Amino acid sequence: MSQRSNARLEAMAAAARRHRRLQAWLPWIVIASTFLLWEAAVEVLGVSTFILPAPTDVWAAAVRWWKPLLDDSLQTLITTLIGFGLAVVAGLLLGVAIGSSTLVYKGLYPLLIAFNSIPKVAVVPVLIVWFGIGVWPAIITAFLISFFPIVVNVATGIATVEPELRDVLRALGAKPSDIIRKVGLPRAMPYFFASLKVAITVAFVGSIIAESVAPNAGIGRLMMVASSRFDVPLVFAGLIVTGIMGIALYWIAEWIERRTTGWATRGQDQNLATGG
Repeated sequence: MSQRSNARLEAMAAAARRHRRLQAWLPWIVIASTFLLWEAAVEVLGVSTFILPAPTDVWAAAVRWWKPLLDDSLQTLITTLIGFGLAVVAGLLLGVAIGSSTLVYKGLYPLLIAFNSIPKVAVVPVLIVWFGIGVWPAIITAFLISFFPIVVNVATGIATVEPELRDVLRALGAKPSDIIRKVGLPRAMPYFFASLKVAITVAFVGSIIAESVAPNAGIGRLMMVASSRFDVPLVFAGLIVTGIMGIALYWIAEWIERRTTGWATRGQDQNLATGG
């Protein structure tokens, strides 16, 4: 009986190792397959570079214009991180206020929904009038577009604390601030990190929108200049660089999430490891 159990445990451990290796390599396999299919489709169908450049053409444009591509991508990254950082701080504070107070929820939530419904591209010209052409319209647009998901998720996480648990904690002498700090915030952390992974990607959208409308520096400005010269491969190079930066920041947020809220995903990770 023990030999069968040991053999079964060894088989499960081997299957878990194979599953982890597959998880590690699968994204790279999918990305490589996508570029290969893209290259093959362009070559077979004879698509013009002006319509859809092949990955090799995009790579050639990136190598040729690597210096402005690097400078503008760093500018977009810095702008996005500043706007995203402001959104994290403001979203966390307002989310805590909304999630812990019915009055604040009733008063502010309709206004937040109405403001989030406004297309941010329509706000950029107003920001240019207020702050001029430069980095501030891009920073504020990145802030505005990434702010709402953080507020909603943090407020939802805190609001899901059971009323019975609140009553018990109050009976034990806990203050409202103690309930939020010791129960509400830990409960909201999985929601918070889920919103971060969404907000960091859409923050790039906000930055590039503003850089396209008010060109001063950044990937948005670079792609607008490339479009005016009909340099489509360079436009695609800017898009791919933006995607790479978004994936990198998403992975960083996920890495931090696993080390701070691993207790919330432990069961899910075990199911994935065993193929369940």
